[in-house]
Amino acid sequence: MNEELFRKLKRDIRAGLDVTAAVGNRELSSYIERTILGMQNLRYLTAQEKHELVKKLFDSFRGLDILQPLVDNPAITEIMINSHEEIFVEEEGQIRRLPLAFESRSRLEDIIQTVVSGVDRVVNDSSPIVDARLRDGSRVNVVLPPVALKGPAMTIRKFPETPMTMNDLVRRGALSGEAAELLQIFVAAGYNIFISGGTGSGKTTFLNALSQFIPPQERVITIEDSAELQIVTVPNLVSLETRNANTEGRGEITIRDLIRSSLRMRPNRIVVGEVRGAECLDMLQAMNTGHAGSLSTGHSNSARDMVSRLETMVLSAADLPVGVVRQQISSAIDIFVHLSRLRDRSRRVVEICEVAGLQEGEVVLNPLYEFRETGEREGKIEGSLAACGNPLLHAGKLKLAGIYQYPLMSFTAGPGMKEAVC
Repeated sequence: MNEELFRKLKRDIRAGLDVTAAVGNRELSSYIERTILGMQNLRYLTAQEKHELVKKLFDSFRGLDILQPLVDNPAITEIMINSHEEIFVEEEGQIRRLPLAFESRSRLEDIIQTVVSGVDRVVNDSSPIVDARLRDGSRVNVVLPPVALKGPAMTIRKFPETPMTMNDLVRRGALSGEAAELLQIFVAAGYNIFISGGTGSGKTTFLNALSQFIPPQERVITIEDSAELQIVTVPNLVSLETRNANTEGRGEITIRDLIRSSLRMRPNRIVVGEVRGAECLDMLQAMNTGHAGSLSTGHSNSARDMVSRLETMVLSAADLPVGVVRQQISSAIDIFVHLSRLRDRSRRVVEICEVAGLQEGEVVLNPLYEFRETGEREGKIEGSLAACGNPLLHAGKLKLAGIYQYPLMSFTAGPGMKEAVC
């Protein structure tokens, strides 16, 4: 069926309903089905084609219109709407343009307003950028004109219905079984872990997998811009989400506000979905005030680069000496895990580093594991996450947790605390 005929059919159904908004989903679906079955000019369609047409029409009224089948497709991980006429998707690591378009710019704007209003957010000309989420937890970012030059733009980052486990990531080759075992021990023993990586490297997925190692008897507070973490193994869980200012510029609740509030909620651990700015200072202070085992993520090109970015974020929040900032970082964070998206589009853990401490005013990292590429076959990178041969320098939390056997025990410490290399 061509698009012109579909639009006419949609107009006829809307006119026949008269008050679509007052009709329930079941009644709307039944009405569309009766209309399709009663149209003589559609008798040539098979039963399956009529079923698909009914669903497409229903989605155009109540779902996300042409986006609904893309949202429902588990193979699609990202949907990128650059304008009402330009839609791309990422599927199995490959990005391609779809031969789809909204019937008008106003229709895309209607869909955007439906999405953001569903999570009590506002987006308009005066506030043209907003983060939101769909009912299934998918992350949504919206940018409107005049910021978006080609028209309303929306990006939907999808997540699997069932969060990936660490075993799933090992099977996919994202990290080795030994490294996964060590990370499990770190989480159980209360090491503060920071996950870094570029856009689309899998930081949230990895954070979800790590969180499944948190002992179920602990109380966990999650703090996010848009709630997307899926922590399913901890019963005593509180999920907090930021709020934008209203149309009068009031009522904003930031990640900084939520971190400060969480400290009065008796958490064992605090999980900050992502730090981007001044809230980094509050996160480090929380890690330094007895909330062992806290987790967070951030954007960077390497573990070393993440240290520099954390310094910059803290300095944006307070006028502190750089030495004090570095002391905060070295005492708050125990382990850095860096993820990367390689040239074959695969997502891998490429670094696991221990924060060794401070030396001559600099934060010193002790590399524990590093991804080593061994070749390439049929466009796929071959390699593995291998131990660097450096011992774990700070095993105090393991001993307090009663853990005396762990990977890397066979390595012995050398003299001094110079930054180790793989």
